[in-house]
Amino acid sequence: MQPATLSFDKGSILVRGEVRVPYAAWDDRVKAFRAQALYYREMVEYLKRSGLFFKDSVQDPVPCPMLNCSLQLRGYQLNALKAWEDAGRKGVLVLPTGSGKTVIAIKAIATVNEPVIVVVPTLDLLEQWRSRLEEELKVEVGVYGGGDNVIKAVTVSTYDSAYLRAGELGNRFSFIVFDEVHHLPAEGYRQIAEMFTAPYRMGLTATLEREDMLHREIPRLAGGIVYRLKPDDLAGRYLSKYTLERISLDLTDEEKAEYEKHHRIYTDYLASRGIRLASPLDFQRFIMRSARDRDAREALLARNRAMDVAFNSEAKIDALEEILRSSPEDRVLIFTQHNQLVYRISKRFLLPYITHRSGKDERAEVLKGFREGRYRAVVTSKVLDEGIDVPEASLGIVVSGTGSSREFIQRLGRLLRKKEGKQARLIELVSKATSESRTSWRRKRGIG
Repeated sequence: MQPATLSFDKGSILVRGEVRVPYAAWDDRVKAFRAQALYYREMVEYLKRSGLFFKDSVQDPVPCPMLNCSLQLRGYQLNALKAWEDAGRKGVLVLPTGSGKTVIAIKAIATVNEPVIVVVPTLDLLEQWRSRLEEELKVEVGVYGGGDNVIKAVTVSTYDSAYLRAGELGNRFSFIVFDEVHHLPAEGYRQIAEMFTAPYRMGLTATLEREDMLHREIPRLAGGIVYRLKPDDLAGRYLSKYTLERISLDLTDEEKAEYEKHHRIYTDYLASRGIRLASPLDFQRFIMRSARDRDAREALLARNRAMDVAFNSEAKIDALEEILRSSPEDRVLIFTQHNQLVYRISKRFLLPYITHRSGKDERAEVLKGFREGRYRAVVTSKVLDEGIDVPEASLGIVVSGTGSSREFIQRLGRLLRKKEGKQARLIELVSKATSESRTSWRRKRGIG
């Protein structure tokens, strides 16, 4: 009997020969079995357990020098690394912002000592990882993203570039690290995990859960959770102590009437159709329904108008002014849900802002000014929710936001980096007698 042969074909594994392996389906176009590259490790292990002779030409690894680093891990970081090792070098670490997830991953890279690609969601993070990897491992780091396409034994890529290049890069690495792994299940990005053969996988995040529940896909793509800590587990010793405050504010009579008018249209529609929105998935189904049901669309628009009233109340602007006036020593990050409110606050208080429309140089200049103390406050929508290191920030003010616990934990995480004498505070401004009160409750579920 001819031995089976395994080969890589643009993001998938071809299996030829008189053998059946798990995860493979017959592809009549090439007269061979085909499987997602994701299952390469499982297929090889199956063939070895079965005592079957096979020829494996799947991997084409980038030549790799000896990877060493002298990083010393804290106790919980050692425990996290050991848990990942015990899980077969596959799995997700869920640790708060500022706890040193990057340090653990770099130590893992040196431990595995084979070609590795680190996948990140933003160009800012790509540059942060490249710089830290070169500093700790003393090697030149390859980059895919921002116009660069350079492969090295240690390479950093954006999710977008890894997705576009998976067919050519998928068999070049033994180890893949997914930073901010909660992005991975998104449509398109999941194909990165499916088209890379890397047998060793590590996911890093402060908050795994997604409102659309797609995080349920992550164990298949990167492995299950192998180690998890919450902010309270590290606050005081490794992270700054923090407090959460909520300030409830009254709408003006005019705002209240406007809110109730639009909110009633929304709730009346739900009641008339017997629709109960008990989960984020229920709300997604309602949004899909609005695409084909005119009344549903009117109800959705009315709901959005009501939330705009709650998010943008005059009382919030007045409260923000009082907080800024009474906290002159704090470095402040102001978070909003939408850019419109960012611009309003920026103009009212003469503060620099960062949104998704801010250019790379503009964003870097604002953050530099904040770190150096030239700006005591920065207002932003969602751009600073993850991946930005601002240890100077001690006070966060959530003027508006979603019910996502991930978003809330990420915003808290911007304040938790340890600094001598620092006591972090995160303040929510919430409009009374609106659905924003429930939103506030929902987003704090993942804390502690």
